Amino acid sequence: MARNRFFAENIGEEVALTGDEYRHAKNVLRLNTGDEVTLLDGSGAEYSAIVARAEKGTLYLHVIGKTVSDREPKTDVYLLIGALKGDKTELVVQKATELGVNRIGVFSSRYCSAFFGENKLSRLERVAREASKQCMRARVPAIEYFDSFSAALDSAKDYQHKLFACEFLEASEGAIADMGVSYCIVVGSEGGFTEEEFRSAKEKGFCGISLGKRVLRAETAAIALLAVVMEKAGEWR
Repeated sequence: MARNRFFAENIGEEVALTGDEYRHAKNVLRLNTGDEVTLLDGSGAEYSAIVARAEKGTLYLHVIGKTVSDREPKTDVYLLIGALKGDKTELVVQKATELGVNRIGVFSSRYCSAFFGENKLSRLERVAREASKQCMRARVPAIEYFDSFSAALDSAKDYQHKLFACEFLEASEGAIADMGVSYCIVVGSEGGFTEEEFRSAKEKGFCGISLGKRVLRAETAAIALLAVVMEKAGEWR
């Protein structure tokens, strides 16, 4: 049975869990002295630890071992997603984390009508952390917000394969390459993209990708395209 997993900083021989991680361990999971857990520091390592003692607001753990996680993807995948209404962006962040992305960028574009503030970014970071623990990852994807569509595209300049999901394309301009080193995937918000935005993406090296004859919801398009890319990259083998 998988051990409970917690993120912590500066992991040494003894670690103190505080804040949300402490409350989850003590009040929800009701961990006691002697219980074994896994600690994560975001580096890709996993630390075996035993609950040593509890004090008010702090749970102290003794580290007994360290291994390198074998669940992190070898392929560097970056998802750029237009801000979505309601909690749909959270859904995409959760599923993208499970599928193995290393980085997520949320952007505003011409037809985007969703509000995105600092509190929303903090919420997405929490969603990604919880999804990482649930799917047994040892890293949390970096999440950032771009209020400029051009800046979002520029952030992908170093990626090997750059795919732009476009709802008004009759056919894809190229195939999704197998076994790439790195991919950036762009999916728009509910309103989609303008012709000008698509031309701008092509000028910056993106390849237009069609997602078939049916109109997909934005969140469906992002999750489906990510799954295809992960399979093509060899992450499901």
